[in-house]
Amino acid sequence: MILPSDKLFFILGPCVIESRDLVMRTAQAVAEIAERNSLPVVFKASFDKANRTSLSSFRGPGMEEGLRILEEAKREFGLPVTTDIHLPDQALPVSQVADILQIPAFLCRQTDLLTAAAKTGKTVNVKKAQFLAPWDMDGVAEKLRCQGCHDFFFTERGSSFGYNTLVVDMTGIAHMVRKGYPVVIDATHSVQKPGGLGSSSGGDRTLAPVLARAGVASGASGVFLEVHPDPDRALSDGPNSLPLDTLEPLLLELVRVYKAVHHG
Repeated sequence: MILPSDKLFFILGPCVIESRDLVMRTAQAVAEIAERNSLPVVFKASFDKANRTSLSSFRGPGMEEGLRILEEAKREFGLPVTTDIHLPDQALPVSQVADILQIPAFLCRQTDLLTAAAKTGKTVNVKKAQFLAPWDMDGVAEKLRCQGCHDFFFTERGSSFGYNTLVVDMTGIAHMVRKGYPVVIDATHSVQKPGGLGSSSGGDRTLAPVLARAGVASGASGVFLEVHPDPDRALSDGPNSLPLDTLEPLLLELVRVYKAVHHG
């Protein structure tokens, strides 16, 4: 696996590729933070948000243009990159650029998608669906392993808790860790309120640091955070994205939590 086994790692970036300039600006800031503090960081951004609440919502530039932008950011700033796939035939072309293939939560049990991702030989990140129990991820792990994929991890992003509300069960992180799965806490999607604004999702970004700290304390080995230079103007997931200029102190605080848990 390209990710460290003995250090807290981070997956950081905007929800969607809004433009080349946004990606390059954000990737540069993330890379500078990573270098300054010797942090393992993966840059993330989606080329297509295929599950937006409204048909009129911005989805992204598409696979071809999105991969070109991600490849440029990867080359320019030296960060590994990840992005999500929604269809089996996207796995191979995306794997030519992405170091980690991400399986969206709503699609985490899709056998053909998991199989295609596993066969690329790349690390696979599967987001646990909002409707699955932690132990239900055993079946996902089996599907990946049967295709020879052993470099994978699971991302906790909250479970459905009534309409437009998510809750994170921290014991679920502990359960998956005990089964031997590396686990990431997606702190920003976990404070999302799906469809909470009617035609788009709402959220409360001020609670993301709370869940990030709790997730690391519960055994997560990585933290997923969506960040944006101006979240209130973001074209996707703005309410739960963190302002880029607040990121560095939070990352350093999470590293301290991780060290306290693992090194005393």
